[in-house]
Amino acid sequence: MKKKTNQKELESFNNELENLWPLAKGSMSEVRKPCIRPGCSACAKGEKHRAFIFAYRDGKRRRCMHVPLALVPVMRQAIDNCRRLEQLLHQQGPELIRNFRKKKNRKSKEPSGA
Repeated sequence: MKKKTNQKELESFNNELENLWPLAKGSMSEVRKPCIRPGCSACAKGEKHRAFIFAYRDGKRRRCMHVPLALVPVMRQAIDNCRRLEQLLHQQGPELIRNFRKKKNRKSKEPSGA
């Protein structure tokens, strides 16, 4: 029975994980950058061009990558999903302890068979 309970919890967790794809740990920022075209009207006005940067950790180093405009919505979803996953993982530790305590209390309250 113990194995079935763990199996049900695992299936529930896996179902939640399936809804959290795609995943990306990091952050994304909108920046304004000048282009290389001579005579660009936007750059001449000082408006520059909109771009998105994805920042992430590579070991101890912080790295950045340019995000194409078509990929921005997917990256936003992936970053949000990663935050939800982290919340889910933070909940799992205390939940494990609560479940252990409940099971232990049930066993101690059961009458001993003679």
